[in-house]
Amino acid sequence: MAVERIGLPLARRIALAAQGFGAKRPDVPTAAHLRRTIERLQLHQIDSVNVLLRAHYLPAFSRLGGYDRADLDRLAWGPKRQRKLFEYWAHEASLLPFETHPLLRWRMAKADRGETGWGRMRLYATERRAEPMALLERIRAEGPLAASDFESHKGQSGWWEWSDTKRALEWLFWAGHITTATRRGSFERVYDLTERVIPADVLAQPTPSDADAHRALIERAATALGIATEGELRDYFRQSPAEARPAIEALAEQGTLIPVAVPGWRHAWLHRDARQPRRIEAQALLAPFDPLIWERDRAERLFGFRYRIEIYVPQEKRQYGYYVLPFLLGDRLVARVDLKADRQARRLIVQSVHLEPGAPEHTQEALRAELDQMERWLGFGG
Repeated sequence: MAVERIGLPLARRIALAAQGFGAKRPDVPTAAHLRRTIERLQLHQIDSVNVLLRAHYLPAFSRLGGYDRADLDRLAWGPKRQRKLFEYWAHEASLLPFETHPLLRWRMAKADRGETGWGRMRLYATERRAEPMALLERIRAEGPLAASDFESHKGQSGWWEWSDTKRALEWLFWAGHITTATRRGSFERVYDLTERVIPADVLAQPTPSDADAHRALIERAATALGIATEGELRDYFRQSPAEARPAIEALAEQGTLIPVAVPGWRHAWLHRDARQPRRIEAQALLAPFDPLIWERDRAERLFGFRYRIEIYVPQEKRQYGYYVLPFLLGDRLVARVDLKADRQARRLIVQSVHLEPGAPEHTQEALRAELDQMERWLGFGG
């Protein structure tokens, strides 16, 4: 069978269009625009770093401009009638549409059996199971609780230094027994029983077979990416090769995925409905955890842009800065900007700007306009 050849410039435009770039931003972004953006991307990754703004707010800004962040808060943690998203481990910790819940129950079941999750956490599925079950019963009786509500001491419920209680709660979360009810001001996760958060009609949906779930997840990844390698398709929802390959083969057999040849890529696939625009007009600052660039090798292949986040690099060894956002202009990544929000002084601090070789002459002007819009969106300035 002849395999269609797709040049790198077209592959880049396909990827950008699939990710929601190229269309004119709405004059006044609404909650409906926000929901469509999340549905297109499938998820918003969550990260605890808040030097600029928490990461889950940024992908929608990159695509829509100055939307109301309260709309995302309502979708994620608002009253039941307004809530449309839940938290779970998808790519990483993520906000996902409720409709994705049945497709991730295989992962919850694996966690419940102690077959997935981080090292010591797996013990809570087996020999230490009584401990999380006791926590579960307390949540059932008392209502939503955070790790700090169980602790008689402070300082061990942070993002990285987890106590045994936090690990047990996170195992319950992985296994689907509890989910996030809300987030406190410090962004601490508050847990509640899954059945008190996820709508009953979602929980009542049949659990698909593992094979069907993997196929659906791969198709969603392909829709969000437009064109991708096998590794990129399975990375989107963190599926293993053994889980993803049969799903890719099945989707190829039914014509949903089309094999294509892209210079420098291995085993590339095009979603049959992917747009193939002749031109992309875009201007956006991208969070380090934006799905367009979170797979760093893909970003390098698509854009010739080598990107590594340097948060955990000692300051004296950083090349570009602490929290660096790539700048998309047209169909190229043309600059890197190290940003920080000074909330007390109500201003956006640009700590450094690095232009890429060959950046267009109007890069600085376009970047300034985007930074001005971000500053207004953050509620800073005059």
